[in-house]
Amino acid sequence: MILRRHWISPLAFFFFYHITSVLADDELDCHVTVSPSVKFDLTSIGGEHTVSRKRDSPPTTMVDSVRLDLCSELPPLDGVNERDQCPSHTRVCLTKINEKENEDDRIISVIPIVQTSTAEPSYKALSSPKGLSVIMHGSPYTSDSTAQSFNLTLLCDPSASNSDPTFISYDEAELRLEWRSPAGCSFGESNGGGGSPSDGPAEESVGSGVGWFFLVLLLALLAYFGLGAYYNYTTYGASGKDLIPHRDFWQEVPYMLSDVASHLCSSVRPRRSSSRGGYIAV
Repeated sequence: MILRRHWISPLAFFFFYHITSVLADDELDCHVTVSPSVKFDLTSIGGEHTVSRKRDSPPTTMVDSVRLDLCSELPPLDGVNERDQCPSHTRVCLTKINEKENEDDRIISVIPIVQTSTAEPSYKALSSPKGLSVIMHGSPYTSDSTAQSFNLTLLCDPSASNSDPTFISYDEAELRLEWRSPAGCSFGESNGGGGSPSDGPAEESVGSGVGWFFLVLLLALLAYFGLGAYYNYTTYGASGKDLIPHRDFWQEVPYMLSDVASHLCSSVRPRRSSSRGGYIAV
């Protein structure tokens, strides 16, 4: 029994770790659903991307280099010391490098902005301009610092294929990037995906609303004539044209429409001016 317990404990730990990893990967799925009619497919911008900015600090230059992968964890860098790169399970990594002419570059700090275990991604569709806001979270870089966070503004741009993100800012706690890409264009259930803009579903919803209005109107008219004919038949024993409810009114409808049309035409038609200067023939 003791030996069995020693075997069960590692197996339970293994399965627990595996399930936790799968759930974490599901949370960072690149198929984002904001609502049933607003979805995003980020697989086209998956994979490792690098973006950087330079800040002059004479006689040196500070370089903030960001490695990120929205759909998977970053792989380790070959030929780089383990201390000089982010740990395993990192999604967004910021490396601060100090450059000086005629000297080797110095790595000042390596900051894991987002790791799989702490990401807790949140998504919000943007309307003007159209796109998607992605926010992920990380751990504090040092014991006395605030928790790191990642804020990506993904803008809809169908023509910006194979683009890279733009470094906006980093204030020692929040990293902000902006990315123009077709992946920022939402789609709904009706058009089946592909990252196309979401103008179609809005137009379709308007058209379907008008269609529903006319359908309800048609059903109301059918119910009116059907129930009216049934009432006239059961109450008065009517047949033929007498079955039509309010038959006298419907017989007058063409004449009423004709009067309205003639009145509108007479009001729109320009009046002829008389050349007699106001005199009346006697």
